[in-house]
Amino acid sequence: MNNFKKFFLSKILRRKYYRTGKCKACGKCCTQIYVKHYKHVIQDEKEFEKLQYLHRFYTYLKVIGKDDIGLIFECQNLDPETHKCKIHRTRPGICRRYPQEELFSMGGALSDDCGYKMEPIISFEEVLEKSKKNSRFR
Repeated sequence: MNNFKKFFLSKILRRKYYRTGKCKACGKCCTQIYVKHYKHVIQDEKEFEKLQYLHRFYTYLKVIGKDDIGLIFECQNLDPETHKCKIHRTRPGICRRYPQEELFSMGGALSDDCGYKMEPIISFEEVLEKSKKNSRFR
């Protein structure tokens, strides 16, 4: 990754990771979904019902459980037999942008066989080198 792209992603957009790879169409990301709205994960069904009026995407989701984090959803457009999205060509932007860095800030992870990877914008080696340089000048 070139220095301009690193600068733009890390300093302007304040990102720590960028997405690489491509979707393998396994469908795992369409199950066990948490919905974050503004600063918090949706906790109850009444709050979720209000969201359904705000955006069409939420009408595709079905509550399948709840845990300490919040409500757990599954997308109803996932074909249970083929594990393929029934509306793949017209899927919402949130699906097109998956996975996003926010997933990791909520404690989420990609499945081991997911085709996507989240790579750090600034590698550990670069952070270590910068730290060493800064400590020399003190």
